Amino acid sequence: MDTDKIRNILNILFLIMALSAVITYFVADFKTFLYVCGVAFFFKLMEFYIRFTNR
Repeated sequence: MDTDKIRNILNILFLIMALSAVITYFVADFKTFLYVCGVAFFFKLMEFYIRFTNR
């Protein structure tokens, strides 16, 4: 798979998780919010790593 496609998928997953984090901030407890933010942050770090190692 092309790295640009992988980066796009990771960015889409990040945006979905960021939106989920905003929703869980108002709906669920703070611990769940932190877990969702952590997953979103992980997706963004993976995209960042791919961007800077393959160019």
